[in-house]
Amino acid sequence: QVQLVESGGDSVEAGGSLRLSCLVSGHAYARNYLAWFRQAPGKDREGIAAIDSSGGKTVYSDSVKGRFAIAQDDAKTTVYLQMNGLKPEDTGIYYCAANSWVRAPRSLYEDEYVFWGQGTQVTVSS
Repeated sequence: QVQLVESGGDSVEAGGSLRLSCLVSGHAYARNYLAWFRQAPGKDREGIAAIDSSGGKTVYSDSVKGRFAIAQDDAKTTVYLQMNGLKPEDTGIYYCAANSWVRAPRSLYEDEYVFWGQGTQVTVSS
């Protein structure tokens, strides 16, 4: 089992920055792959960033590439999402997800992940 607890969500103005944190605990083998998803009001959940904990390889959706960065601490107990240049369309609930293994081409697909956090709200005003 893996437990995920997100924090850092807030209300900010367009152009601002936020850093989300996801505290990860549980079996190490079950959290080799970590990702951030978000769900805007009335929309499906969208995968935006993923990281391979062992190799450090990262993947981003086109919607956040160049603005957001996923990283983890050396102890691999926390995964971060640094968000810069925020836009109103970035508003939504942000979720952290984990799994022992995902198929690389599908690392931003929610059905590749078994463990999920409760989410943290991000609101960006224009």
